[in-house]
Amino acid sequence: MSIIVTFFVAPDDTTAALVLQTGPGRACESLSFGDFDPEEAVVEWECLLTGAGFGELVEAGEPRIVAGQDNGGCVVFAISPGLSTALADAELSGLRDLAASWVRLRAEDGEIIDTEIADRIVGDLAALVRDARRQDQGVYCWVA
Repeated sequence: MSIIVTFFVAPDDTTAALVLQTGPGRACESLSFGDFDPEEAVVEWECLLTGAGFGELVEAGEPRIVAGQDNGGCVVFAISPGLSTALADAELSGLRDLAASWVRLRAEDGEIIDTEIADRIVGDLAALVRDARRQDQGVYCWVA
């Protein structure tokens, strides 16, 4: 389980990778959460929004790590173009459905996520993705 999960906007992978040791801080537009596995979550969200298979996305290298190693240390990964598009294009009702489906999916594995918190995470991330797209930038996630 992650302690700190921060989604943030950056112009490219190189810039995003610079936050590996300290996090994005105030220099980047960002959202911070905690207590869920964001690498698994972004794949699950993409599956739920697009119908892609979990194994298919993992085999395709999602989420794409841009800095760090996924072995207990800090890591920075990119939000996939497919998930970015799906989040940006989703209506509020679709985002609420996504959050509810994610809560049920996590509950099947014994992980309890509050529905209101899931709504906030998904809704705020969708807004961040829309803002990033307007700036022709990407969304990344720093995990510590």
